[in-house]
Parts: sequence; structure tokens; C-alpha cells
Amino acid sequence: MSRSDLEIETPRGPAAVAVSDPAGPALSLLVLGHGAGGGVDAPDLVAVCDAAVAAGVRVALVTQPYRVAGRRAPAPAGHLDEAWTAVVRAIGVPEMPLIVGGRSSGARVACRTATTLGAAGVLALAFPLHPPGRPEKSRAGELPTDLPALVINGDRDPFGVPEPAGTVEVAVRPGAVHDLRKGLSDSVVIAIEWLRRHSWAR
Repeated sequence: MSRSDLEIETPRGPAAVAVSDPAGPALSLLVLGHGAGGGVDAPDLVAVCDAAVAAGVRVALVTQPYRVAGRRAPAPAGHLDEAWTAVVRAIGVPEMPLIVGGRSSGARVACRTATTLGAAGVLALAFPLHPPGRPEKSRAGELPTDLPALVINGDRDPFGVPEPAGTVEVAVRPGAVHDLRKGLSDSVVIAIEWLRRHSWAR
């Protein structure tokens, strides 16, 4: 595995991108974003990145401009989407399948922009279906309906668990909360098997 660190200019300021390449030819490009208050060092992002690279996937971990600038409060959704879209377009490889994803807020950004970016699939870790205690504020409409998507959520996540529908598969992890730390290795296996099923990993 080889890793390179990039800084990419976006309309919302510079974003940081850590790209990890597999030992052999990459079968696909997986681009992952972080949660609202965290970074790309979240345990689930790191674990999925390492396993995917070992399975022949090029993985890019994207740090949004607001985090690069040292702010903890997330930027508005439109700004996140704009910066993310600029980064993914800058690092995309023609003819290589693109899978976008992330955890929590990063998963929402990936879902909202997947079709625009021409993604082949979406990997959503801890998709926040609604604010805690506010199930009426559902974000289910952000999930893509026109391309394969895998959502991995804990059954004790206070942000709720989406329902599978159409091309959206949902893997519910017993005992896990929003950080997905419980049973993380099993969750990673589910993610890699999904990538393999679509010929995006070996």
C-alpha cells in the first residue's frame, strides 16, 4: 500500500485528501468523508479504508475545508456538497468505477451528490436518519434510489436506522451505536463483501 497526501482547492477553501493505493491495479475508487464533528481518523473510516485497499481498491479520505481551517462546527449542507463535488471531480479516474461514501454527515453528503458525480455506488456508515429524538425529521429522501447503496447502522443509534428500499441495502449491527465501534470488524467484512459483489474489490 502507498499513501499520498493532497491539498485540493474547492470553492469553499482547501480540502485535504489522503489517497491510499493498493499493491496491484485498483479495481475502483472509494471516496469517503467524515462526520460533522470528527475527522477521517474515525475508527470505522480507518478500518474500511485499510480493508478496501487490501482488497484492491484505491481509497481517498477527504477532510472538508471547514475542518482544514480548524473549525469544529460544520459548514452548511450546500457548502459541504460543493466542496465534496470539487474534490471528487479532481481525483476521479475515467473508466474507474467511483464509489462515494462516508460516516454520518459525510454519508449524507455522498448520498446527495452521488448521482451528479456519476457514482456507481454509495457506502454509508451510520447514516443519520433523523436528529436524536426527532423521528419526524426524516432524511430518508437523501438516500439514492437509482444506484446500489449499502447503509451500515447500529440498532441502538439515536439518529435512527433507515429502511431498505429499492437499491438501498441496510445492514443493522446489533448493539452498536452511532460510532459503530461495537462489532466493527464484522461491519467492515459486510462492506468489503458488498464491494466484491459489485466487482469493485477483489
